[in-house]
Amino acid sequence: MDELYRENAKIVYHFLYSRCHNVQLAEDLTQETFLRAYQSIERYDGSCKLSVWLCQIAKHLYFQYLQKNGREIPAELEEEKAAVSDTEKQVLTRLELIDVLKEMQKLPDKIREVIYLRISGDLSFKEIGEILGQTENWARVNFYRGKEQLLKRRKQDEKDKL
Repeated sequence: MDELYRENAKIVYHFLYSRCHNVQLAEDLTQETFLRAYQSIERYDGSCKLSVWLCQIAKHLYFQYLQKNGREIPAELEEEKAAVSDTEKQVLTRLELIDVLKEMQKLPDKIREVIYLRISGDLSFKEIGEILGQTENWARVNFYRGKEQLLKRRKQDEKDKL
């Protein structure tokens, strides 16, 4: 659990500080976020990155703080209750992309090449097969295998962090 805190505390703190612009409040809510996370860890289903789950808890705690202290939740924050802000999405997407690219480096060369061509080149499986001198089905199967390996590693990494 200490490792979980060390790896995610900065992310949660910066997320909260960007909302409240108050060092003490951001620190307090960060601590409360991890307390709540520890208490409800069995509810974490692995459907999102652990840092995303923690930021969701932090966001709810911040909203509770605002309501409890009679502060009005600004209109833009009200909208965020239903949807995560674009900036938040971009940061979290970028963090996830970096993690995925690191994991992709561990895949066998052919599988990695198929995934790169499919994602960054936006090529069809037929085009990928032609480029690599293989069939469309071969490209499709290798893409699927690579995706499954990446998902498996991600789930294992999330379990290891707990």
